[in-house]
Amino acid sequence: MSESVAPNADSGGHLRRFGTFGGVFVPNVLTIIGVIFFLRSGWMVGNVGFIGGLLLVALANMISLATGLSLSAIATNMNVKAGGAYYLVSRSLGLEIGGSIGLPLYFSQALSVALYIMGFTESLVALMPFLPARLVSALVCGGLLFLAYKGADVALKVQYVILGVLVLSLVSFFTGSGMGATITELPSFGTFSEGHDFWTVFAIFFPAVTGIMAGLSMSGDLKDPKKNIPRGTLIAVVVTFAIYLLQTYKFASNASLEDLRSDTMIMQNIASLGFLVYAGIWAATLSSALGSLVAAPRTMQALANDGVLPRVLGKGVGPANEPRVATLVTFGIAEASILLVDLDVLAPVITMFFLTTYGMTNLVAGMERLVGNPSYRPRFRVHWAISIVGALGCFWVMFLINAQATVVALVVVAVIYIVLKRRSLSATWGDLRSGIWFSALRFCLLKLKHADIHPRNWKPNLMVFTGGTGSHRPLLEMASWYGQQKGLTTVVTLRPGDVHKQLSEGQVEEAQKKLDAFLDGSELIAFGKVVAVRDFYSGARVVAQAHGIGVLRSNLAMFGWSDEATKAEEFASLVRDFVHMNTGVVLLDYDAERGYGRRKLIDVWWGGLENNGSLMVLLAHLVSQSEEWRGSKVRLLQQVNDEALVRKTETELADMMENARIGAEIKVLGPPKEGMNIQQVIREESKESDLVVLGLRFPEEGQEEAFMQRMSSFIHDLPTTLLVRSVDLEDIFS
Repeated sequence: MSESVAPNADSGGHLRRFGTFGGVFVPNVLTIIGVIFFLRSGWMVGNVGFIGGLLLVALANMISLATGLSLSAIATNMNVKAGGAYYLVSRSLGLEIGGSIGLPLYFSQALSVALYIMGFTESLVALMPFLPARLVSALVCGGLLFLAYKGADVALKVQYVILGVLVLSLVSFFTGSGMGATITELPSFGTFSEGHDFWTVFAIFFPAVTGIMAGLSMSGDLKDPKKNIPRGTLIAVVVTFAIYLLQTYKFASNASLEDLRSDTMIMQNIASLGFLVYAGIWAATLSSALGSLVAAPRTMQALANDGVLPRVLGKGVGPANEPRVATLVTFGIAEASILLVDLDVLAPVITMFFLTTYGMTNLVAGMERLVGNPSYRPRFRVHWAISIVGALGCFWVMFLINAQATVVALVVVAVIYIVLKRRSLSATWGDLRSGIWFSALRFCLLKLKHADIHPRNWKPNLMVFTGGTGSHRPLLEMASWYGQQKGLTTVVTLRPGDVHKQLSEGQVEEAQKKLDAFLDGSELIAFGKVVAVRDFYSGARVVAQAHGIGVLRSNLAMFGWSDEATKAEEFASLVRDFVHMNTGVVLLDYDAERGYGRRKLIDVWWGGLENNGSLMVLLAHLVSQSEEWRGSKVRLLQQVNDEALVRKTETELADMMENARIGAEIKVLGPPKEGMNIQQVIREESKESDLVVLGLRFPEEGQEEAFMQRMSSFIHDLPTTLLVRSVDLEDIFS
């Protein structure tokens, strides 16, 4: 009998304790109404002016709102666990992309702890200038560590008291009489402090609206994340947006431009009870710092549990799985930042990493909607355009703020992605990437549906028919040389016999696994397909007709040469039927003794009567361009029955190769010696060749046996030979 799970526990038995208000809305509000609100918003208005301030606040909140809508959509489409934004991105775009975003997100959250504590200290030192700022910040960080280490329960209970203090502080500020200034005294667009412009001010202000990640980071502790995250996030965004707009108006109408720029404690001078502003600053900054100190370790824990970071960092304690180790590491990062970095330097760094996370969250939601996987059925629906515009807005603002810092941030993300990709981390969940490729493929196929494929766009799309794998390695090697990185190759293994028995007993499935493993271990990049058939020849016909979608179909079929007398009629008939299906045929007669020789010389015998020459030369050229045949020589040979035609034929063939931009040595032979036929000429001339390419005549009905005998006589005692039958592609190498 299975153990019962508590009603408010997840599948792992970890308690889920918080709802929309306490778990999402309050942490978000307390983080958004934080250090920037109290200590930098006035400075922002003093620089950009009233109208500029409204625009700046609106722009920042538009990005925040778009991100809130996007993450709400994603959150209502999956069972959200611990990890917040990292969890959403990694389960949508894969572990490597999720990790490349999750690590910068974690460091942003950890650095935010330092940012908020330094904001608290700045206001405290304004009252008591004799205090050593960095020492005070370090001690405060230690005190917050004690609360965070006790667990999220303690930290989130404290927030209700802090929320009450914050409300009193806001009431005091908005009911204050101000400093006598009026809105007309402040320019619509302000005068910037030295070294600043609109975007540098935006960079310092933007961390104010990044608080929506605070509630999201508690995803593993929420009772119902699918409901809690969208409701709490969006309500928090709307409420705080209104507060920031009102604050901008209050500043513009109650203080001078110079005072706003120079006095970081301007809110105290405007408020009716100034000490409540101090109380609000301390409450907001300490609650934001505590919230980040609680959220960041949970992001680290999720990264560690997925193997992105060492798993020891994800170790949890107690029924709530409190991330104690991650909390200590986060504390160390915050303390180091406090001791080494200034507030105004820290804010833009956090801005870049948060904007990267915001951009990816929006991109995920937009791509999910555009790709349209049936599995993407969010309860909270957002039009893809909102998410895509939000993503573009994030990346655009990043470049406007600081192009160099943006490049650095993207390089950091790219490096992390490459490292994680090389580590080949395994994930047990599906992601969006295959859906993206499928949508792109579908789009391209539909575009090609009515397109005429011109000979200049011809690529070798192969079907290689085998009866097994090990004994057909030469066939697959040849396919790789002229098909590799040029077109598509499908290796079709036909299994003659009782079709029903092979399917029901799992023989086909087992053979498919072996074929896939064989291809994965070979140098041939190909799709593999095992098919149960009654007999090889009828099975090949059926597979060839069914293979492909629209214009994306095989144009070449490749077989090993068979000279079994009993199968002559069937084999010749198979070749004829493939030509009728408008599919070229390549037959390989492999010399087991010589193999592919030194891989230095390829002889192409030009006949000119069957329209096979273009494909023969092109395949020889493709083989010569492969790594294994690099440095090899292609000879184009033709035998004429009149000595007077030798020079003329040489010139024609040379001009044709020149126009085709294919390097080949031309050799035209005169009439054969008395008593020699063309087969003997080819045998004598190409005896030192490593690969011979011959044209394949069309096997007329009723002439199958004679066809096979003639071809067998041609290739007898020749080195490894390719027999090529083209299908009206005379201009294939134009």
